[in-house]
Amino acid sequence: MSVLFLSGSPSLRPSRSSALLDQVASRLIVAGVEVQRLSVWDVPAEDLISVRQHGPAAVALRHAVNASDAIVVATPVYNASIPGGPKALFDLLAERSLAGKTVLPLASGGSVGHQLAIEYTLKPVLSALGARHVLSGVFACDDDVSWSGDAHPFPLFRPELTARLNAAVDMLLSLLPPAIHADRATAASRANGGVVTHSRENAPVDVATVSHPERCSA
Repeated sequence: MSVLFLSGSPSLRPSRSSALLDQVASRLIVAGVEVQRLSVWDVPAEDLISVRQHGPAAVALRHAVNASDAIVVATPVYNASIPGGPKALFDLLAERSLAGKTVLPLASGGSVGHQLAIEYTLKPVLSALGARHVLSGVFACDDDVSWSGDAHPFPLFRPELTARLNAAVDMLLSLLPPAIHADRATAASRANGGVVTHSRENAPVDVATVSHPERCSA
């Protein structure tokens, strides 16, 4: 049982959308869920542009989607819409390839005015691919994420954003198949010397904010 993470960020630098993805992934890993991650950089640009569905990268993408129990997708928002990269990833998927799956959308943009892009450009694509549950999603604007450090920037989330991400992870966990819940209970048992507990072991991650956030890509 696993959750597939799809990153639509075209940036090779640390980005807000990839930071959201990392935060959710860390929470799921702590909860005992197996995660796998793919990005637009895992598919050759010519395959994305030409929608080469039979290329090795596209085949690997479809296999990863088919093998997953849920999908978490993160994308930046540019000019009130998702960029072509993540849309091209979805175009490589087979019809209704998300049937029966739960999808958590994450997005980042310059201001809160772009958050409707989740509703109007991302969710329709996910629904067209047959997703069973498309969660409300989490949007982060520039002011929600700041950066610490120069050589290796570390994302710092506003507490309100962390709370929204935690709530989204809780909802995703509640919709995962029963086998995953059993795996989580086993992981909790091992962590407690064989005693099974009912705690989700997903306490909020402590974050801090800085007064002058460094600029980084969405």
